Amino acid sequence: MPDSFVLLGADDPQSPVVLSVPHAGRDYPPALHDALRAPPASLRTLEDRHVDAIALAARGREAALIQTRPRAWIDLNRGEHERDPLIDDGARGLPLTAKVRAGLGLIPRRTAAAGDLWSRRLAGGEVEERIASDHRPYHDALAAVLERTRARFGVAVLFDVHSMPPIAGNAARVVIGDRFGRAAAQRFVRRLEQETRTHGIGYAINTPYAGGHILERHADPRRGVHGIQLEIDRSLYLDRALDAPGPGMAAVIRLVRAMIAALTDEAFAGLPPVQQAAE
Repeated sequence: MPDSFVLLGADDPQSPVVLSVPHAGRDYPPALHDALRAPPASLRTLEDRHVDAIALAARGREAALIQTRPRAWIDLNRGEHERDPLIDDGARGLPLTAKVRAGLGLIPRRTAAAGDLWSRRLAGGEVEERIASDHRPYHDALAAVLERTRARFGVAVLFDVHSMPPIAGNAARVVIGDRFGRAAAQRFVRRLEQETRTHGIGYAINTPYAGGHILERHADPRRGVHGIQLEIDRSLYLDRALDAPGPGMAAVIRLVRAMIAALTDEAFAGLPPVQQAAE
């Protein structure tokens, strides 16, 4: 297995829910530091800071993929084609998506706080190596786990866990994304809404985060593979500097654990009666 992510869980799936945490990696390769123009600390704004700790603490028997490479190195929630011609010599002729134009493509080019991140352009081969060694293996592993899960239970539910910066003037502290109904049956979203309300937390559906490449690539409700992206306001669980785990961490872990339980319950509730009895 590549050293850019950790895969947890038995080969024989024990739960219909599969966890994915693609943006919490903090293993910064030396090559990244060598090419950096901005202060290293500025890259933390790209991280879903410590949300991996939440997913791991909330996890029970679920399979989980946890990326250890940072988003600044390569963004697993972007497609392989979302390469930025302003920094990537191999990107010429590729379509420019909105994320690429904003500087948040497959290799992030800039952040709002730090501006441009890199001191030099990247050779096309450098980016292709990252795709081959980090991006593609994660997606291949996730696809394989989801297929084993669907084969075992007749359904698989991908729960893609992220965090977001506080949204000024917005009461939503959690955003549930299903790509506007394309990635999951509505019954799963309704269960997550119910759990969020029970915990007294304001939430939104698909705005401003509807789900990215991971849901687009792996969710296929027609085949019984449902995908939901969860975004958690970092101020709910980090300290005031939005850096270290804070006093709200335990409450957020309880919320995510309740969400996983709700998705599991809903997955089994949707099975035919004979298959429910077998499980």
